[in-house]
Amino acid sequence: MSKYTVQQHSVETLLTWVKTGQVAIPEMQRPFVWDSTKVRDLLDSLYNGFPIGYLITWQSADVGLKDGSKSSFRQILIDGQQRITAMTAALVGQYVVDKSYKRKRIKIAFNPTTEQFATLTPVIDRDTAWISDVAEFVNATSTFTATKAYMDSNPEVDVAHIEQSLQRLSAIKQAQVGIITLAEDLDIETVTEIFIRINSKGVPLSSADFAMSKISSHGELGSNLRKLIDYFCHLSVAPHVFSDIAENDASFAASGYLPAISWLKNDNSDLYDPTYTDVIRVAGIKEFSRGKVAALVSVLSGRDFETRTFSEELAVESFDRLERVLLEIVNQYNFQQFTLTIKSAGFIAPRLISSKNALNFAYALYLKLRAEKNLNEGEVKYVVRRWFVMSLLTGRYTGSFETAFEADIRRINEVGALQTLRDIESSQLSDNFWNVALPMEMESSSVRSPYFLAFLVAQIHAGSRGFLSKNVTVGSMIEEVGDIHHVVPKNYLIKQGVNDRSNYNQIANFALTETPINIAIKDKAPGDYMSQVDAQIADGVLRLGEITTESELETNLRANAIPSSIRSTTAESYQSFLKERRSLMAQVIKNYYLGL
Repeated sequence: MSKYTVQQHSVETLLTWVKTGQVAIPEMQRPFVWDSTKVRDLLDSLYNGFPIGYLITWQSADVGLKDGSKSSFRQILIDGQQRITAMTAALVGQYVVDKSYKRKRIKIAFNPTTEQFATLTPVIDRDTAWISDVAEFVNATSTFTATKAYMDSNPEVDVAHIEQSLQRLSAIKQAQVGIITLAEDLDIETVTEIFIRINSKGVPLSSADFAMSKISSHGELGSNLRKLIDYFCHLSVAPHVFSDIAENDASFAASGYLPAISWLKNDNSDLYDPTYTDVIRVAGIKEFSRGKVAALVSVLSGRDFETRTFSEELAVESFDRLERVLLEIVNQYNFQQFTLTIKSAGFIAPRLISSKNALNFAYALYLKLRAEKNLNEGEVKYVVRRWFVMSLLTGRYTGSFETAFEADIRRINEVGALQTLRDIESSQLSDNFWNVALPMEMESSSVRSPYFLAFLVAQIHAGSRGFLSKNVTVGSMIEEVGDIHHVVPKNYLIKQGVNDRSNYNQIANFALTETPINIAIKDKAPGDYMSQVDAQIADGVLRLGEITTESELETNLRANAIPSSIRSTTAESYQSFLKERRSLMAQVIKNYYLGL
């Protein structure tokens, strides 16, 4: 059975389909990213008969909508959205939405004598040799009248040449465009494979792109839900565009969804700024128990996984559920309480979070547990905190994370989140993990290592001071300015023959400290700078930091997992120091985790 059909259609036919809604273009609701020069080049290609690449559509099923209408087998445009938007803007005169969500016209001018296209400028607009707006000419009631008007304004031109070029301009709408229509019953994996094979650029389509296209094809409800996702994600990053959205998208403002995200206009937190992919993943996990976005698209298409048949009722029900879960996701209380829960675990800055997937699953879990009401608010936050940190420490959502999503949510549905968490802890966070596996995982030189970040988070959670600092906390240095300091200074090691960057930059040689302390230590051997600290404890004269008592120093070294052997550590004993400190860092993380 053929997986797709290939047909040639005129630009005019294609644009008619767009205007009537037979082809759904999700990107028409989002900021147009092409600049006007690309629009100009597209028209030039159509004018000269050059190919502009295949457009790819995916047939959607005939599904009943809430208002009683049908989706009428709309074709979802999954590749070529910018090209279609450019053609509707330049040839139909349709407005596009810019980065500020303001509606604007893109006007392309044409010079019949030189047969050149150009972005309209005030200079060109005043020059009678140019047709200022191609859309006005090709949509004129009478091209004869429009041509005569141009001739009257430019009596010196070559009439035959002008008539020929203007006929070609008018014929742009008859230019042929290849359209590949993929069968409605294809799964996303097959659609993706076809797309990659026929797209010369080989740009992969994500499952989330398909999901967004599928959502937008579901009538007015789908269009608004698509916008709800887009606007929520955009406002999370740029709260200032709220007024632009409210003023320039009247239909969305009237839909009733805008108030649900209006709180973001005053939100300054950047701990969790989800993309549309993240939102779709959270929705799929929480509401549909689907870790794979492809499976979510199938559900929205009305696929019954048990009977392997299409069900219109299931499609309608799925969109109702999608609407419900999206409103839960964008809810101010839910979102802010979740981020506060993550912050309460010590993750006070986005750079401390090594896995967005772990964050997505934790949010889905938070929403699920709150909705089920089997646990009180404190218990919900306890489970979510520990689950999030556990998933980071075990790398649970790296690699085949969608499979892990599905396995976890299935197990949670069976025995509950708390029991599932305990089972994972028993099997993966045993004494062997803390004493052997975690120290081994810390043999890394990456400051983005989830284990080094977990160590910093543990220090933040405990309110620990920076290395050799009496008053400045690790948390304040993460938020403001602090240095990642080499406990055994880098230049000291290099001078002693330790030249391998991956060796002297081991995370077990890193500690967060104040800049003045880092500068004061400079290239000194550990024994030398620790002698300065010992001296200031003895006589009270500050030389390095502000620590002045033995108990303060002991507390500081313990909080920073610095072994007592630091005073005698040299280049020769450096490896032993690293091994000892890895074990101490692992114990700091263990104590932190068990105390969550």
